Amino acid sequence: MPVSPARAAAFDILLKIEQESAYASDLLHSARFRKLSSVDHGLATELVMGVLRWRSLLDERIGEHSSRSLDKLDLEVLIALRLAAYQLLFLGRVPAHAAVDESVELVKRGRKRSAVPMVNAVLRKLAPVLAQQREHISTLLSDSPPDSAEPLAAGRPPEGLSRCFAHPLWLVERWVNQFGGEAAQRICRYDQRVPETAIRLSEPTAEAELEQVGVKLAPGQLVMQARRVLLGDVPNTRAFREGRIAIQDEASQLVALLVGRGKSILDCCAAPGGKTRMLAQRNPEATVVAVELHPHRARLLRKLVPAQTVQVIAADVCRLPVRARFDRVLADVPCSGTGTLARNPEIKWRLKPDDLADLQSRQVAILQSAMQHVAPGGRLVYSTCSLEREENEEVVTKALASDQSFRLLECRQELERLSSEGELAWKNLDSLTRGPYLRTVPGVHPGEGFFAAILQRT
Repeated sequence: MPVSPARAAAFDILLKIEQESAYASDLLHSARFRKLSSVDHGLATELVMGVLRWRSLLDERIGEHSSRSLDKLDLEVLIALRLAAYQLLFLGRVPAHAAVDESVELVKRGRKRSAVPMVNAVLRKLAPVLAQQREHISTLLSDSPPDSAEPLAAGRPPEGLSRCFAHPLWLVERWVNQFGGEAAQRICRYDQRVPETAIRLSEPTAEAELEQVGVKLAPGQLVMQARRVLLGDVPNTRAFREGRIAIQDEASQLVALLVGRGKSILDCCAAPGGKTRMLAQRNPEATVVAVELHPHRARLLRKLVPAQTVQVIAADVCRLPVRARFDRVLADVPCSGTGTLARNPEIKWRLKPDDLADLQSRQVAILQSAMQHVAPGGRLVYSTCSLEREENEEVVTKALASDQSFRLLECRQELERLSSEGELAWKNLDSLTRGPYLRTVPGVHPGEGFFAAILQRT
């Protein structure tokens, strides 16, 4: 039997992710897979992201019914098994025989015909077992699950969260220690759901225009100019193509708001450009310089931001070919991305504890370089989309120790200013700060996990 386009695409994407350390979102939006019909693209997206979110749980279930150790299986075989197991456990609308039969065909398509009998046998045994567990998984992901479904309420340690919500144990242990058990559970649950899409309106008329073409919106929960997309295909709208709206997480928008206003602005790690565009729109008279290390990303950035107001430079910020100093500087640095696992679930299976030290070294270097370009009295916002202290507080502490001309400002004061100016929708400002820092937590606040610190040159 032929394999459906959606399942074939999902198989190919998952294989490429494993073999080349590619990213799911990049592949799903690549030219090759954009050619899928909207229905097939939707199913392929659900399969890819679902398998990545629940990989360890799927592997555990497969391993319970396989006579062979999973690390002995060919990658093509394991991916086919994961695809079937995900459908059997999460997609009740998909007939079990379709999930099983097409995964068997995927094994053949992957040129692993010798494994067909084993795959068929494992999936036939798995099908009824996973169907019975489907309701339990749904209960775990609900906003108000009964106590019996809560790993921590049932008295289990971080191992319970790790196993039930398919996260590496070392990450869960860190979050329990840093944020507490309840918040760690909320993070894990948030990561396993399809996140809401948020947009930022660049002009008021865009909202009515979107509604006219079938896009249903709800008010932002964190930022007043944000809207949450409840229904509709935003990227295919005229307003999106013309740059009058932008898809951008609400917490990301909040970081850009913290930068404030100035006559000259430097964005040190600018791609993909959402914050750069916000800075340019909020400071139409300012000189805005956007720096991006990778030339191909710099080229994409130039298409996103207005050339008349933003100068894009392809360079390493640590060797920036610019001597000027700026009123406002944003250093939104490359990081582990542990605050974005709902959108980038492959990260949690790649990241290792030792990686954090390497990331920190690069982040400290970027921040120290960015500090050299702040004018007297000017401000720098350091930010990441990481939940890890090594990439956040520890980086700021090290950078401040190396340059006594800066002081750390209280983010709470800037949040109060934004609130008084009608920029914030979120009322509980205390929950947004940890000490002097901004800290959004997935599942606790709307959107992704972001950290920000404000440094001022004295």
